[in-house]
Amino acid sequence: MRIVDVKNVQSDVAKFRKSHVTLSDSIIKKTSDIIRSVEEFGDRALLRYTKEFEGVKLKTLRVSEDEIRTAYEIVTSSQLRSIHTMRKRLMKFESNLLDHLSGIESRFDRIKVTRLLRPIENVGCYVPGGKARYPSTLLMCCTPANVARVKRLVVITPPQRDGSIDPLTLVAADICKVHEVYKIGGAQGIAALAFGTKSIRKVDKIVGPGGIFVTAAKNMVSDRVAIDMVAGPTELLVFADSKSHSRLVALDLISQSEHSSDTLCGVVTTSKRMAMRVKEEINMLIRSKEGVLRRDIITQSLNENGFIAICKGESAAIDFINEFAPEHLEIMTVNAESVVKKIRSAGLILVGNYTPSAASDYCLGSNHVLPTLGFARSRAALSVLDFLKIISCIELTGKNLKKIESCVREITTAEGLFNHYKAVEGRFLK
Repeated sequence: MRIVDVKNVQSDVAKFRKSHVTLSDSIIKKTSDIIRSVEEFGDRALLRYTKEFEGVKLKTLRVSEDEIRTAYEIVTSSQLRSIHTMRKRLMKFESNLLDHLSGIESRFDRIKVTRLLRPIENVGCYVPGGKARYPSTLLMCCTPANVARVKRLVVITPPQRDGSIDPLTLVAADICKVHEVYKIGGAQGIAALAFGTKSIRKVDKIVGPGGIFVTAAKNMVSDRVAIDMVAGPTELLVFADSKSHSRLVALDLISQSEHSSDTLCGVVTTSKRMAMRVKEEINMLIRSKEGVLRRDIITQSLNENGFIAICKGESAAIDFINEFAPEHLEIMTVNAESVVKKIRSAGLILVGNYTPSAASDYCLGSNHVLPTLGFARSRAALSVLDFLKIISCIELTGKNLKKIESCVREITTAEGLFNHYKAVEGRFLK
């Protein structure tokens, strides 16, 4: 990991992000070519790209009911219990939010504006595959959709080398009442959801995290279909002071860096000594006799993207955090609670030694589909809100309309939209 003394917050943060993941011209061109091919050739393109990128020759893209039944025979009872526990906590978390939104009315001058909550009808969820399996991500995407009562819920996910889908992911899909599951990933899968093919009917919105090609594809199709956010690759920033537990910081960095080689994991600290201790702990853990699993991915990720930023004081460190706008932010300082009050931009804030990002990825009830690449400056986690439309419903009487007639006249005249006022005035002319 690089250790850097922060001199200029904006420029230094920009350097860390530029050296990490950017939508380069080559990525944009390749993604664009894939999207055009799927739009033109549909299923043929999807099958071709699955063979090219996943090494799998498929005859059909849709997961069958037999495959789902077989999946139940493979998963263990403890795995099944864990899926239900995660889903129960997510349901409670999202239902609580929905309850607070329901029944909202605004009244003034006897005018009533009611907010109606209506689900998006067709939603596609992207569940990553490749170097790991993510039944947890399926739960994170689909459970809020269930709470919102989305009518048609579609999941796409890359197949394994034998052409199957991870059985626990299929079981999670069945528990979440997913209507269709397809064996397709990458930019080609996003294109299929956006434009539709013979096998896959298009959706109204696409949600879910993915690698850089998925992120690029979501951006490119956003003029044709709604998307949730830029979500991926994974990011973790830990704020540590001179008294932080360096081993715990190192463990958390390693835990997130195992996602993929393009994960971005960093530490911001006011202590040079802590910076050195964290780096030493990471090296010891990786080189220890017991070692770590997925060592190659972790080592590449931390060597290429990992960093420790040393700031001159707490104020500078907080400025760095807010400018960086990390997906996950762990605050492991002595005065963590006071620091939280000063954080304006983070996808998720985790406070103290016993709130690791690894736990939030699974069983806390919070959602792990979070904004990356600095987009935490404008939004936070996926939630039931992403699957709802909030529609205002208004009904006026003649008396109510008369009260605002003069206001409408003044503003429409100022804007030069005279027929807007005529539409109001005409209701009172005899």
